Amino acid sequence: MKEVETISSTIKLIVFKLKEKEYAIKVNEVLSIEKVNHITRVPGTEKFVKGVINLRGIVVPIIDLRSRFDLEEASYNENTRVIIAVMNEIEVGLVVDSANDVIDIPEDALEPSPEVIGAEVADYIQAVAKLDSRLLILIDLDKVLAIEEAS
Repeated sequence: MKEVETISSTIKLIVFKLKEKEYAIKVNEVLSIEKVNHITRVPGTEKFVKGVINLRGIVVPIIDLRSRFDLEEASYNENTRVIIAVMNEIEVGLVVDSANDVIDIPEDALEPSPEVIGAEVADYIQAVAKLDSRLLILIDLDKVLAIEEAS
């Protein structure tokens, strides 16, 4: 009997860190990864909106993912990066502790988010990927960028 080889499709992800945990975002949602430059604060915005930057002539809003996920804030350093993501043709910068890994993972390595993941980030998780000893949390960009109405 002949074994049928199944070809599983892969997803390309950019891996980044927040507070020593590894998160990921799909490469097709990312335009570039930049070092943190001067961020101009915009009054009256949500706490997690750190301001805007001028990126090659385009004004890009900057969201600090630590703040967005209700994690403790940290000072920016030489490893801090801004992931320039695009959603609905709008560019947004996501501040992360570091971003330096691009990986391909099989689609079947993605699993729905378990309930045990910290409540702070649970609403923003699309899936979880288990790769050997690594656990990657795939964020849902639409939910991260959605701004709730104040109650």
